[in-house]
Amino acid sequence: MVGINVKQPENECHDPNCPFHGELSVRGQIIEGTVTSDKADRTITVERSFYKFIKKFERYEKRNSKIQAHKPDCMDVKIGDSVKIAECRQLSKTKHFVLVEVKEGE
Repeated sequence: MVGINVKQPENECHDPNCPFHGELSVRGQIIEGTVTSDKADRTITVERSFYKFIKKFERYEKRNSKIQAHKPDCMDVKIGDSVKIAECRQLSKTKHFVLVEVKEGE
């Protein structure tokens, strides 16, 4: 339904910015990360880790980045959950991603 291989949430919602029940289309990057904050209304903060190659030293360094993502009403997440977010149109000043899948935290 969304165009990527994720399972449909069980709950229904009336959020217009939900990729499953609303009009929001997803395209571009798909990122996996861990939820670090869910304090804001309908917004989560996802942290992802990656390696960056440093040419001068010919080595890799570990880096982190935090991404703001929209959380539709039909999905429940807690801090520490592994999630998959997909790029969409800009929803606010800092939100360019939407939550599409939740994998429960370890």
